[in-house]
Amino acid sequence: MGAIYILWLRQLKRYFRSKARIVGSLGQPLLFLLALGYGFGPIFEKAGQGSYIQFLAPGIVAMSIIFTALFSGIEIIWDKQFGFLKETLVAPVSRLKIMIGRTLGGATVAIMQGIIVLAISLIVGFRPVSWVLVPVSLVVMALIALLFTALGTAIASKLDDMQGFQLIMNFLIMPLFFLSGALFPLNQMPPALLLVAKLDPLSYGVDGLHYLLTGMGALGLQMDFLVLAIVVAVLLFIGSWLFSKIEI
Repeated sequence: MGAIYILWLRQLKRYFRSKARIVGSLGQPLLFLLALGYGFGPIFEKAGQGSYIQFLAPGIVAMSIIFTALFSGIEIIWDKQFGFLKETLVAPVSRLKIMIGRTLGGATVAIMQGIIVLAISLIVGFRPVSWVLVPVSLVVMALIALLFTALGTAIASKLDDMQGFQLIMNFLIMPLFFLSGALFPLNQMPPALLLVAKLDPLSYGVDGLHYLLTGMGALGLQMDFLVLAIVVAVLLFIGSWLFSKIEI
């Protein structure tokens, strides 16, 4: 457990010591909240859907988590190129513990980023339907963070090029985000597009946050938790296996 804790703590220290990273990562969520929230708000309200900020905020929280979680994988490539990963792998610690420590650290950072965005959402006008359910929503945030941190780790384990990793992440993030129901209600999507959205694991994370924070979910809260838990377990297994095969 000591190795897992040290690697987890290293991820947190790197995050807190980089003020530019914290501020910079808030730019896109803030832009979405303000530009889309207030820009499309009147249209959303005229359609009888209520406040668009109220609907949009959970999706933007999920977006901030997925961005931070996936891009945490780039630190593996960085450590490969600068030799830190080699020093870690030759230590008398199993690779599974190294992978778990890094994944938990990246997921914790992503959760903190999501909490910050949630706080900003409160400032711009979002209000949870029940404050009692806010702590439960942190569980959904944790599952989203673990899922995509494990995915980022799995992809980074097979790559050595940071530019290639960034291109792959951008290729993944945009479809995952736009098909997740973060920007528009899933229950109003065409059947074919809804079927594709149900194959997107982020849809279940966004839907879970909608249920808990706004009461406007569409897929079922139990289904959200079940799918997220299964996908997290599968990706943690795949990520651990690929990380164990890294050759330095």
